[in-house]
Amino acid sequence: MRFHRSKLYISALPPLVLGVFVGFLAAIMGVGGGFIMVPAMLYILGMSANVVVGTSLFQILFVTMSSTMVHSLTTRAVDIVLAIFLLIGSVTGAQIGARLAQRMRPDYLRFLLAAIVLIVALRMAVGLGWQPDEIYTVQFL
Repeated sequence: MRFHRSKLYISALPPLVLGVFVGFLAAIMGVGGGFIMVPAMLYILGMSANVVVGTSLFQILFVTMSSTMVHSLTTRAVDIVLAIFLLIGSVTGAQIGARLAQRMRPDYLRFLLAAIVLIVALRMAVGLGWQPDEIYTVQFL
């Protein structure tokens, strides 16, 4: 297939397989939407960074809606009050981030993504062997 906006001419199978994998991760672990989909679209599908951001956000919208509905109806494990506060912060941050991303070069966006992924990976690795004094405390990195 020819994907005009992405300037890709590839089989429809890789995006479908990637979507199934990311949808599965999003449903069972709550991750994957942007954190896995963006690097996969950049490095596996070969899309440009400018198109990746919008495409990822558009597809995450529908994956998130369906996953949220399934979780809220089957497990009743949704904290609405916390979600509202996160939503307010996320919408504000998305507006700021979208404006900044328009001004940045695609190479800088890739570097920023790589830095964020590495920082999160390091924090997760440290968290594997480090037990906080109290389980329900909030501590900065």
